[in-house]
Amino acid sequence: MLTTSNDHPRAQRLFLLLVALWVGTLITIGYIVAPTLFATLTDTQVAGMVAGVLFRVEGTLSLIFSAALMVFANLLVKRGLLQYKVIRWYLLAMLLSAAIVGFVLQPLMNALREEALANGFPVMLSPLASQFAMWHGLSSALYLLQTLIGLWLLWKLTRYREAS
Repeated sequence: MLTTSNDHPRAQRLFLLLVALWVGTLITIGYIVAPTLFATLTDTQVAGMVAGVLFRVEGTLSLIFSAALMVFANLLVKRGLLQYKVIRWYLLAMLLSAAIVGFVLQPLMNALREEALANGFPVMLSPLASQFAMWHGLSSALYLLQTLIGLWLLWKLTRYREAS
């Protein structure tokens, strides 16, 4: 017998709460805190360094949230909530976005920043500026993609809740 979306309501509400917290951190760090740093600090190099630390923390949170929620979604599917099969794909896309940024792009940008500083320049005033800007742009695009997928996921999850 298939389980309806009325079954396991506490588990579904907890799942929704965790996704909402995660997407909230993505929005807060990426679209409120980081722009505020650059708008208020006169030294953009310091703002960039602080933002970099915040994005590393956010990346770690994203990896933890996505992995934990994938396990949670698997448990819900095993309990018959088949709508969570699709949800796992959204979570995987968010996990991959966070992993690419955290394990590939951020280390590349950090290496460029360190190389520029070793030559006596902030990265954006160095010959490496165009390379850094390219990797930063790709990182920003993946962060935006992750945020949009998260918002879409919230939309889908609340639709499921309404159907119950």
